[in-house]
Amino acid sequence: MTQLIGAIDIGGTKVVASVADATGFLARVTEATVKTGAPDALARQCLRLIEAAVEQAKVAPALLQQVGVSSCGPFTYRDDGIALVAPNICGGLADRGLPNDWTELPLQGLLETRFKQVEIRNDCIAALQGERTFGAVIDVRNCVYVTWSTGIGFGLCVDGRLLSGKQGNAGHAGHLLMDPVGQTLCGCGNRGDLESLISGMNVSRGMGLETPALFAAAKAGDMQARKLVEAAATWLGRALYNLTVTLDTSVFVIGGSVWQHHGAWLAPIVQHEIDSRFPVLTSGVTILPPGLDAYVADVGAFCLVMPPEWIGPWRETQPWRNLD
Repeated sequence: MTQLIGAIDIGGTKVVASVADATGFLARVTEATVKTGAPDALARQCLRLIEAAVEQAKVAPALLQQVGVSSCGPFTYRDDGIALVAPNICGGLADRGLPNDWTELPLQGLLETRFKQVEIRNDCIAALQGERTFGAVIDVRNCVYVTWSTGIGFGLCVDGRLLSGKQGNAGHAGHLLMDPVGQTLCGCGNRGDLESLISGMNVSRGMGLETPALFAAAKAGDMQARKLVEAAATWLGRALYNLTVTLDTSVFVIGGSVWQHHGAWLAPIVQHEIDSRFPVLTSGVTILPPGLDAYVADVGAFCLVMPPEWIGPWRETQPWRNLD
C-alpha cells in the first residue's frame, strides 16, 4: 500500500494541512486560525483539516500515520507533550484584543490520539530544515531562516546543525529587546522587542492602517507610511547584524508574507544594517529568498517525517511547484 505523510502548518493567521506520497502533494487545505472556544480548539482544528485533506486526496485514512507539524511558538511541555504559548493566538498573554483568554494550547497529546508519529517543531526550524533539504541553502552549514509575517521568527543552523534548545524554542529572536524605552506592545507582554516593532500585527499601528494598506501607502509615496516601513526594515537589519556576530552566520533566508510581498525594495535597507558594521564578521553575509517560496512551511513540516528515499525524487521533481 502507498505510504502517506501529513503536514500541518500552524500560524497566527492560518492553519494549512497537507497530505503527500512519494510523488508529491496529494491535497492541501487552508483555514483561518481558530481563536475562540476551548483551549483545545486549535488542536481539534488541525485534526479536522488533516482529515479534510485526506478526504480531498481520496485515500484511505488508515494510510496516514505520520504527521509533521510546523508551528508558531514558543512551546512548553505538559504531561501529554508539547503545548503552544503563542502570542499571536493566545489572548491571555497580553491585552491586544484577541477574542480569548488562552495562555497555552494543548497540541501533541490530541494529535497522538490519531497518529502513530507526531513530530512538532517551531515553524522557522521546520522551514530551515525544508530549505536545507530542498531549497536555497542545501549545502550551507551556517545559515538562518527568518520569517516576517504575523509574527517574527528565526531558525538557526550552526556548523550544519539545526539548533533546538531546552524546549525547542531556539530562534525566538523576535523577542530580542531592541528599544528599551519603547512602548510598543508585543503579544508576549514585552514592550520594545523586535516583534512589537515590526510584526504584521504591530508595524502599522502608528497610522491605524492594516499592514497591506500601510505598505501600499509607503509605495505610493506617503511619507509617514514610508518612514514607518523603512524603520521596520532597519530594526530587522539590526537584529540580523546581532545574529551575524553571535552565530558567525553566512546566509539569511527571509520569508513570510511581509517579506514575500515587499522584500525586493526593503532588502537594501536590511543588508545595509548588516554590512555597515564590523566587516571582519559581516563581510560576505547574504540575504536570499526561500527556494521553496510560499510552501516553505508545508515542505518543512513534511521533512520532519519524510522517508529518506523520497528526498532525491522530490529534489528532482520539486512537487511544490505544481501547487502554483
